[in-house]
Amino acid sequence: MNGKLARITIGLVSIGLLTLGLLVTTPALAQQPKSAKPSAASHKPASGKSSHTAALPAAYAAIPEAERLAIEGDLVWLGHFEGMSAEEFDGHMLDALKTFQKRNNGRDTGVLSDQERALLAEAARPHQAAVGWRLIDDSATGARVGVPEKLVPHAGPARTGSRWTSAQGQIQIETFRLHEASLPVLFEQEKKTAQRGVHQSALDPDSFVIVGEQHLKRFIVRAQSRGSEVRGVTILYDQATEGTMAAVAVAVSDTFVGFPDANTALAAGGKRGVDYGSAVLVTSSGDLLTTADVTDECQSITVPGFGHADRIATDRTNNLTLLRLYGARDLTAASLGGDAATGSDLTLFGIADPLAQDGDRAVTKAPARLSAQTLTPAPSRGFAGAPAIDTQGRFAGIVALQSPTVASAGSVTAQAALVPAATVRAFLDAHGLKNDGIALATGNAEPAALEHSVVRLICVRK
Repeated sequence: MNGKLARITIGLVSIGLLTLGLLVTTPALAQQPKSAKPSAASHKPASGKSSHTAALPAAYAAIPEAERLAIEGDLVWLGHFEGMSAEEFDGHMLDALKTFQKRNNGRDTGVLSDQERALLAEAARPHQAAVGWRLIDDSATGARVGVPEKLVPHAGPARTGSRWTSAQGQIQIETFRLHEASLPVLFEQEKKTAQRGVHQSALDPDSFVIVGEQHLKRFIVRAQSRGSEVRGVTILYDQATEGTMAAVAVAVSDTFVGFPDANTALAAGGKRGVDYGSAVLVTSSGDLLTTADVTDECQSITVPGFGHADRIATDRTNNLTLLRLYGARDLTAASLGGDAATGSDLTLFGIADPLAQDGDRAVTKAPARLSAQTLTPAPSRGFAGAPAIDTQGRFAGIVALQSPTVASAGSVTAQAALVPAATVRAFLDAHGLKNDGIALATGNAEPAALEHSVVRLICVRK
């Protein structure tokens, strides 16, 4: 997603009173150059503020776009930029950065050090925690969105997506997915919805945003398209909740990514409501090995074709978990014993996330090179827990997918590490497999056998 960001200003208008302007950042998926953003004249809030044209420092402009968005997102959570147009936002970024540095007794350079970046992320987290903020991948639509779970604790299916609501229904967040749709046609239909008054709207080639009032509620609709498929989110809330929801609604809209890359991880701290991983059979009677991250916070763990799996033991230090399928017999266990692996060229055996393989659950192979326990390139989502072998077929370890520590809404590329074979064998030995008379199979891990020894795990979180 290499497009520039198109910024528009959302005006949330109180009838007969003043306009509250809040910035929304269209995700990079919009693929729209900055020069093509809606003009300030058509979306300027009635704030009376004049434009500020201070240039951003070159060092800030040079950092990756995802990290710039994360910094901007944290500043928005802290209340900066309210009532500003897109042009004013760009101009006041330098002022906001310097102000933050001064408050933390730093030099007001406008460029954050690593320590200051961490402080900014920490400052934003209490605001996010106050509303139960969590980035999720919506299994009903495939979209990624931020949800304030403390404000909308009731989750359930919607007509074409998922819905989150408050206890009395004053706040509603609903995703939608249309398989055969025209984005411009849907844009016009949404604007003409009964009893909906549109205050501001913007249509780009691959996305749109509509803001206004409906039944005395504020609303934001954001949608993105790929081919003939459209995915979107609608945020609706009572005017009485505006003090809290005005900023939160912007954050929900800001984090929405209709078509997230299956190889892209959620931002730090994000957990998907339904997540997928791989596991390897270590005994013929249903003992499974995966990484602890795959099963973290899971209310249920399912192996398609076999049913529920129970968590038997976890070593969080080494990121390993042992699971068991009760009642399973005569399964094909992988050969994890034998000689130590050598060399840096490995082959990974895993089952990619359904979004990366059109819902299939076939075991696939991915090449990777090991350097200081880091695997490159990182495999697709779903490969967490996958076994790796060297060029001689020797078991090398288990794949662990990790996300770098990046705060806020910008998504970040996953990193992959390897839990070494020796650590895996020590973990299994420490938790009684050999004491129960079940010895690990020795010899090389033949690729043909591994394809029958790897299964998909489905984790369902709250």
